[in-house]
Amino acid sequence: WRYVRRLVRGAPEPPYPRVCQVGDPVLRAVAAPVERTQLAGPELRRLVRRLVQVMRRRRCVGLSAPQLGVPLQVLALELPEALCRACAPRLRALRQMEPFPLRVFVNPSLRVLDSRLVVFPEGCESVAGFLACVPRFQAVQISGLNPSGEQVVWQASGWAARIIQHEMDHLQGCLFIDKMDSKTFTNVHWAEVND
Repeated sequence: WRYVRRLVRGAPEPPYPRVCQVGDPVLRAVAAPVERTQLAGPELRRLVRRLVQVMRRRRCVGLSAPQLGVPLQVLALELPEALCRACAPRLRALRQMEPFPLRVFVNPSLRVLDSRLVVFPEGCESVAGFLACVPRFQAVQISGLNPSGEQVVWQASGWAARIIQHEMDHLQGCLFIDKMDSKTFTNVHWAEVND
């Protein structure tokens, strides 16, 4: 079917409606900055729309343009109240997990505000079905442009800071598996597979 579909429709064009998986070269490339002439343009609007659509459909809290096959410095972040509440209260408190609204950054840069390292299990839509413990800084500041070209800055700590660092890594061709404690690498379905 894949062959017939490609024959009829042609090869899919990024931004894809699905998340690229580890092994795809786009995930290991350093993303290029978005040119000023592209800001507020139709291609960037389409990319942002697709990022948010896929992120929400997959029920994930962050997604970068390279994960949809576009090697540009664009990322979307969102932790809705419902997704936050799906986590046990004790775990939410331990992770310092607070909901936050949709935020989109173009050409973002990161500054560490609190260099204490906090270790928690982390997963990624591009390494589907796996988790591992990853150290991340306690607090960071992300600054960049919004899709309209206006300067935006966000200071975040706890779980939000972890999400920011994870997505910023994607723009550098880095995956959580590059920073994980390899002894904690886990297939989330291991018990079902072994049963």
